[in-house]
Amino acid sequence: MSTTRMRRRNGAPFQHSPEAVRSARENAALSQKALAEKCGISAQLLCDIEAGRRNATPNRLRAMARVLGCEVADLQPRKDEPPAVIERQAS
Repeated sequence: MSTTRMRRRNGAPFQHSPEAVRSARENAALSQKALAEKCGISAQLLCDIEAGRRNATPNRLRAMARVLGCEVADLQPRKDEPPAVIERQAS
């Protein structure tokens, strides 16, 4: 398997930490569907945000933080955190 740094198609880094979003949702005991409904987004979009396939816009991050009872910064990568990587099988 090869590893790939998670970046958007235009090469810019993500504005959120997929792992932090998932962890905060699980700590709030919410399903993806429940959090998505409370934030006004589709469950598929939230799934993609948590998987690192889509970026969470600043407005979406604020909505998620409000629903999850945390700060936006809690959903963003920490400065000392290495860039997230995803592993993909070579095709």
